[in-house]
Amino acid sequence: MRITFIRPHITSRRAADALEPLVFGILAKLTPPDVEVKFYDARIEPVPLDEPTDLVALTVETFTAKYAYQLAMHFRARGVPVVMGGYHPTLLPDEALQFADAIAIGDAETVWAQIVEDARVGRLKRVYQSQPNLETDGVVPDRSIFAGKKYKPLHLMQIGRGCKYACDFCSIHAFYGRDMPRRCLDDVLKEAEELRGKYVFFADDNLFNDLEYAEKLFEALIPYNIHWSCQVSLDIAQNPHLLDLMAQSGCIGCLVGFETLDEANLVQMRKKWNKKYGDYANTLARFHERGIMVFGSFVFGYDHDTTDAFARTFEFAMRSKLALAQFNPLIPTPATSLFERLKKEDRLIYPRWWLDDSYRYGETIFRPKGMTPDQLAEGCFKIRQDFGKYGSIFQRMLSSKANSGSLYNMFAFLAVNIASIKEIYNKQGVPLGNGAPLDVAELALEVPNFNNVRFV
Repeated sequence: MRITFIRPHITSRRAADALEPLVFGILAKLTPPDVEVKFYDARIEPVPLDEPTDLVALTVETFTAKYAYQLAMHFRARGVPVVMGGYHPTLLPDEALQFADAIAIGDAETVWAQIVEDARVGRLKRVYQSQPNLETDGVVPDRSIFAGKKYKPLHLMQIGRGCKYACDFCSIHAFYGRDMPRRCLDDVLKEAEELRGKYVFFADDNLFNDLEYAEKLFEALIPYNIHWSCQVSLDIAQNPHLLDLMAQSGCIGCLVGFETLDEANLVQMRKKWNKKYGDYANTLARFHERGIMVFGSFVFGYDHDTTDAFARTFEFAMRSKLALAQFNPLIPTPATSLFERLKKEDRLIYPRWWLDDSYRYGETIFRPKGMTPDQLAEGCFKIRQDFGKYGSIFQRMLSSKANSGSLYNMFAFLAVNIASIKEIYNKQGVPLGNGAPLDVAELALEVPNFNNVRFV
């Protein structure tokens, strides 16, 4: 039996910042040894559409749904069954089932073996439902499937899943609810041994869901000589001992979701706690003094934003010496509170933006209250351009102890900034998918009401 794993892309253009997709390393590890596995990543290489295979497996995010469906339609026309998993099929199962022979709802670890066996005998079920409170013990990803592919030298690891917060715009809570499973420490350290001396990004949505576990993890990582980054919530800055352990164990950067400088917006997005821990400047200083770079994430378009928000945020990002920053227009993702609210208020310009042939990456998906849709899109693109200019890059690097505290930090700083600005220009204004229209005229595609749906 032959299985082809495919990681679909957002657009038809080659990505400048692609990282190893960890999910396929996990599934490859769980695949029986008598099954031949091929893996293709549409972000960095062509996908051979006519290569013999018995099953195609795709992981699907909302931004990659159109490309995934286009691929699936081709393979199914050849008589090859297609199974889809990931956030989008879990949150929109009825839609995904119109393009796939089977879908996995929730995390795939507990159902993948059954999917493989059912495909082997030609009896795929339509839906495979993983169990809540998924445990991932005993699984160390098989990274051999990434060999020879031109990924950035940043390796993903994941300790746990889910997040203790439930922000208005975030699909993580819609997917996991209150479940926050994590791996046993022994498995994590086995994987760390494989990545000894390399640069790692912990892909957890919140690495600090369990502070006691985090402390044990950082203490255990000290001998492994890895450099690592992760996502953090600002409350971590109030724990000096934890910050010290982060630095001692090799942390050189962390991604902080500032989201907005407007407190009224923080209330609306259910993230008021962001300001609970004091002034941003003092908080950032605690990371910087330990040589930890800070990558900031901001979103524009909440109801209290006006066009003034762009200049204020740019000034803050430069003054704060952020190593990198994401300046994103607000994206209403299906199954989130934000999506439901904007839909109810009839403010969605593209109700199914992820499939709409007229939508272009970077465009505004809804009608904001404090500015026009064009002002939101143009403001986000301009602040990205300004922050990514070479003068801005070198100003932030040379004026921050953290950003230029070592040759390793300087190299990492320059690498992520150059890749980021390339990708901004690479995607802006480009249609989603492979460049061809997606014919959905015959399909009953409607955005469902999620109020009575339970996600695991």
